[in-house]
Amino acid sequence: MPKLIKLDAETGQWNIETAAPTIDWQPADEWQAEQPLLLEGDAEPADAYAQASAIAINFPAFNDGRGLSLAVLLRTRVGFAGELRAIGAVHEDVLHYMARCGFSSFELPDDKDADQALALVAPYSDHYQASILQPTPAFRRVQR
Repeated sequence: MPKLIKLDAETGQWNIETAAPTIDWQPADEWQAEQPLLLEGDAEPADAYAQASAIAINFPAFNDGRGLSLAVLLRTRVGFAGELRAIGAVHEDVLHYMARCGFSSFELPDDKDADQALALVAPYSDHYQASILQPTPAFRRVQR
């Protein structure tokens, strides 16, 4: 069973979910509003996706970054504010990039260590570049 790392919206802390409920993800061609939606990394964002109860983006391989771009588009262009989950070939080395692109949970493959992955989700206290989490770059945030 895959392990789930999820952002607690109230505390802003990342946690390992041990008893996460199974979600019946619906592919885009079968999906209806208010259902959980499963997208592939090459999907085109649609405004209707803002009505999904949750969205999972499948990463078919570690070196396929199209899902990162899709996550940013879902958060910015579509305005999706719900749970955005990374599934598939999720690697702990890129979790902090995924979080900065707007993912709020990660389904780790069985061969990944959840404790190690949790430590790598937010390894830095601040970033220079803007992101979904912090839209203002550091040079605009610094008081001079």
